Amino acid sequence: MARLSMIYKAISHSVQVQVKPDYQRHYSKAERSPYQGKHVWLYEVEICNLSQHDIQLRRRYWHIIDGQGRVQEVSGRGVVGEEPVIAAGDCYRYSSGCPLQSESGIMSGYYEMEDEQGRYFKVEIPAFSLDLPNQAKVIN
Repeated sequence: MARLSMIYKAISHSVQVQVKPDYQRHYSKAERSPYQGKHVWLYEVEICNLSQHDIQLRRRYWHIIDGQGRVQEVSGRGVVGEEPVIAAGDCYRYSSGCPLQSESGIMSGYYEMEDEQGRYFKVEIPAFSLDLPNQAKVIN
């Protein structure tokens, strides 16, 4: 039976962010994996500019809590090495990953965007759960 992945969505400042996490069994706990001893999730993100003006993604901030309550904060310029301009009415998609020592966790955060007038604003990334397949969804 195929497993359905949850899609998490938030809209703020006329920008919609959707995230779809997926557990990566073949990378997780594999003997020869660079993530040896960790559980790995891939997450696909779609950022849609619902406004009438172009915007540019300048920075990201992630707040990650694993199932044991350990907190990681990750921030930096752009995403996956890019600072994409997202035209009015257009979407930008990318994939990234998150290794955790525990079998579950939760991620949330924001993107810092710049509008055409050089003003910066934050766009919410919806909180999303990282759970093993067939595991009950628990918000940590």
